[in-house]
Amino acid sequence: MAVDHPGKGEYSNIMARYTGPVCRLCRRAGEKLMLKGNRCATPKCAMERRSSPPGSRSSTGRRPKISERGLQLREKQKARNVYGILEGKFRWYFAAAKKASGITGENLVQILERRLDNAVYRLGFASSRAEARQTVRHGHITVNGRKVDIPSYLVKPGDILAWREKSMETELHKQAVEQMQGGFLPSWLSLNRENLSGQVLTLPTHEEVDTRFDVQAIVEYYSR
Repeated sequence: MAVDHPGKGEYSNIMARYTGPVCRLCRRAGEKLMLKGNRCATPKCAMERRSSPPGSRSSTGRRPKISERGLQLREKQKARNVYGILEGKFRWYFAAAKKASGITGENLVQILERRLDNAVYRLGFASSRAEARQTVRHGHITVNGRKVDIPSYLVKPGDILAWREKSMETELHKQAVEQMQGGFLPSWLSLNRENLSGQVLTLPTHEEVDTRFDVQAIVEYYSR
């Protein structure tokens, strides 16, 4: 069975959250995962200066050839890193997706997208999922008028997401207002820019989500 091998000091144990530099995760994946939000699209992005993978590599600087199992593991790690999810939780999501009716891969993407921190990010309330996660944890977001501080809370059609009234005086809210000019909004969400609230219109679909990972490879990884 393949095992993840995080760098020393990056994890306190195999189930703990990654605490090292997030740009290292992009270098390991070989592509930008947009973990720092808007900064990743600027020349300040570390991938622009150093895109080679961390750790040992061949004298030519090329990536060593990876097995099919290794490629599947890499895609799973990409998905975990993009959404900021621990291995145990990710396995739980996959089990739920497999148990539900329909295509497992599409079900998995739908569950990941329905997380409250992801919905907050998609609405433009935060510049990255990491920032969205902190915004939710600090109690700045309400769902249907009630404070929800659990990033993994799954939103459903009809839910209305908004900032708490007290939070509208914070610097986070001010930044959200400034950065919401333009930007892509998926069709499963609607946004009221005047009062900075959003609504879940329908369930997200795989086709409209920029996943940045091969979901079928993830299904094959867990199906062995």
